[in-house]
Amino acid sequence: MHEKLTDIETSLGRVREEKWSPRIIDLDLLLFGRNIINHPGLTVPHPQMHLRSFVLKGLCRLNPELLHPVIKEPVSELAVRLAGSDFAPNPDLPQLVSVAGIIGVGKTTLTEKLSNSLGCKALFEAYDTNPFMPDVYAGRKELALDSQLYFLTSRIEQLNHDSLAKGQLVISDYIFDKELIYARRLLDAQQLALYEKIYPPFSVEIAAPVLVIYLQDSVQKCLERIHRRNRPYEQKIEMQFLEALNSDYEQLFKHWKTCPVIRKQMSKLDYTKDANINHLANQIKSYVAV
Repeated sequence: MHEKLTDIETSLGRVREEKWSPRIIDLDLLLFGRNIINHPGLTVPHPQMHLRSFVLKGLCRLNPELLHPVIKEPVSELAVRLAGSDFAPNPDLPQLVSVAGIIGVGKTTLTEKLSNSLGCKALFEAYDTNPFMPDVYAGRKELALDSQLYFLTSRIEQLNHDSLAKGQLVISDYIFDKELIYARRLLDAQQLALYEKIYPPFSVEIAAPVLVIYLQDSVQKCLERIHRRNRPYEQKIEMQFLEALNSDYEQLFKHWKTCPVIRKQMSKLDYTKDANINHLANQIKSYVAV
């Protein structure tokens, strides 16, 4: 089949030069019904069609509910994940998957379950070792910068290119970009001015995620989870603070172009069921180069 498509391209005047060069015509076999084909000369579905907005846009016009046979999601959902961008897997980079969302949405639990399902390393925020955070949440604003710098240095240790090997699949229960969200919410003007001078040279050393899983839920449900897990320093968190964080996260991912984003409504994701975790884990495999 691939040879036939190549012959048609040649007959219509295509000249094969370097990869990604302009071409007069380009034919790809994207889907063949619901069939999954893995032969040396042919892979169906096309292994990168879910990473190409220009491909998904056309398929959405034909049938937005068309199901990807491997990922098991409609092409309309796959298109939303790309936000109009195109991506290509790069095995020379760390394969970092970041789980994002506000406090209490369920990031850590999901990260643990996904890492177990995928058999990969998990990275967790240094909440329990941060000596300043309980005092900050108790109202000692003068320690907010110390707490924020503690988190910054711990994330740099976890996510820098020397710590993460190329091609290594890792799941973190946070996204590094949250640093500025929390800094702008917790620091006063003088502290923030200093922090924003310290932050940039360190941020460039961080491995960017190849996939984000953005968890969403009502602020009320998140606050209920916070109370149930009963971390003493979190019990003074108020609804207004969570609403502000939620707005900040929405703004972050509204213009996100770094990598695909899988949005998951927690009301529809019951991760007490292995089938749901395995479904999400299998999708992750299609977005990483391992």
